[in-house]
Amino acid sequence: MSNPNRQSVIIKGVGSYAPPKVVTNDDLSKVVETSDEWIRTRTGIRERRIAADNETTSDMAAKAAQEAILNAGISPQDIDLVIVATVTPDMPFPNTACFVQAKLGLRKVPAFDVEAACSGFLYALDVAEGMLRTGRYRNALVIGAEKLSSITNWQDRTTCVLFGDGAGAVVLSVVDEPGVGILNTMLGADGSETGILCVPGGGSASPSTVETIERSLHYIQMQGNQVFKIAVRVMCNSATEILNSTGYTADDVSLVIPHQANNRIIEALAQRLEIGLERFKINLDRYGNTSAASIPIALAEAHRNGRMKKGDLVLMVAFGGGLTWAASLIKWQ
Repeated sequence: MSNPNRQSVIIKGVGSYAPPKVVTNDDLSKVVETSDEWIRTRTGIRERRIAADNETTSDMAAKAAQEAILNAGISPQDIDLVIVATVTPDMPFPNTACFVQAKLGLRKVPAFDVEAACSGFLYALDVAEGMLRTGRYRNALVIGAEKLSSITNWQDRTTCVLFGDGAGAVVLSVVDEPGVGILNTMLGADGSETGILCVPGGGSASPSTVETIERSLHYIQMQGNQVFKIAVRVMCNSATEILNSTGYTADDVSLVIPHQANNRIIEALAQRLEIGLERFKINLDRYGNTSAASIPIALAEAHRNGRMKKGDLVLMVAFGGGLTWAASLIKWQ
């Protein structure tokens, strides 16, 4: 029997998917009053991917998951658990993970969603790690997937320029080796700030009616300046806290994968942590903000580009509506 004290949970495989349709800043300037320069200088975004009308969140999640399973070198039948992080489920219920389970032809394993907005992937990662450490599961599929175009107001120039669609996935596995893989994950939330980033319509507080649709309550609403201030603070604090909890310093980190929301936020984080931008994985110029999908998409790209080698410390850090935040430190295996 394996010694649980010598076991670790590692990222065994990674995958990502982005819809083929590219919408550039110039394309958006034909729809709303904006420009490529205005968007780039304020956000760093040049283009984003937009899903087809008939392409669902679970479609994208399943494609990213297929790549992650293949990259892990295991069979779909080896998956014991499916968790999807999303704010854009296919339906209010059933959960998106059940649709993914069926599309991948998995066994009748537990499947459920986690919703923590842009922090959702790291929340799901922590939940999956905890479940794997019970010994009842050995391989978990954790996915961040979003079709934010379905909740974006394309007449609101302050928000429509920010968001895109896509999915990223990882396979987490238990290995009999101590001190590798996920070293620690820390989560937090401040429910007093729910109003600064939200979709107010469609839930039990404001069920869907003709009036809620006419008032555009089913679209993302954001107080940008307020979000920016809090995001920089909580990401810096959570990153510092997780390094301190594991006995490492910023100098030990080989790669930082932040939530891809805004270049200015990432630059402020780098400055406060005193980590050079060359050690950050940044791809928001090509994808925009894909919420729960942003970190796993960036992680998969970093892996494909050879940005991580065995033994490297990888720091992932996010914030999202709620307001939520999360950080995870991994020793790459």
